[in-house]
Amino acid sequence: MIGKLYLIPTTLGDENPLNVLPSTIKTIVSNISHFVVEDERTARRFIKKLNPDTDIDKLQFNELNKRTRFDEMNQFLDPINEGQDIGIISEAGCPGVADPGADLVRIAHQKGIEVKPLVGPSSILLSLMASGMNGQSFAFVGYIPVKHPARGKTIRFLEHRAFQDDQTQIFIETPYRNNTLFDDLVKTLDEKTRLCIACDITLETEFIKTRSIREWKKEKPDLHKKPAIFLIGK
Repeated sequence: MIGKLYLIPTTLGDENPLNVLPSTIKTIVSNISHFVVEDERTARRFIKKLNPDTDIDKLQFNELNKRTRFDEMNQFLDPINEGQDIGIISEAGCPGVADPGADLVRIAHQKGIEVKPLVGPSSILLSLMASGMNGQSFAFVGYIPVKHPARGKTIRFLEHRAFQDDQTQIFIETPYRNNTLFDDLVKTLDEKTRLCIACDITLETEFIKTRSIREWKKEKPDLHKKPAIFLIGK
């Protein structure tokens, strides 16, 4: 019998995992000894918070990030052939969704390995749910260009899609550049366009507001170094 590949969601910030994750995740993680993680130190801390009784030193970790070569990933799945389950853990949220994991999952499917996604927080879906924007048609476009004129062109293109197709456009920025992105959005978008900013989702400092650009010009939130996600719609 071969093992399974579990996609293990994590919290979106520094909080008690059991406040936002189903209790079944604790049981599953406690029975896994092989993990593929975006960052080993973060993963160790998460597992210990989830189950303080875990002997972390007995666990095996392989890191999967932008420096990992594709040919290394096949070896990460070797324990599955020996009947061991493997868990994928990213830095925050759900593996494979705006986080590493998709390439390893693709290899697992090619090898006939059962893939088990687990329920957990996704900033993309939580922000969409709370935005009041179209949840029937939406697109997550990841990071947009940092430099002008490419940034302004992209912002205008996303606004066009939001209005032309009634499709909510969702994107993110590196936290230390959030305030600059906010300024660029307010300067570039039409005053009637709605912008939702969802910051520190699920944390005590959670901030989620949808306003027109005209209204945002009167209120500038401080988003510096805070995990935030941006949505625009008509």
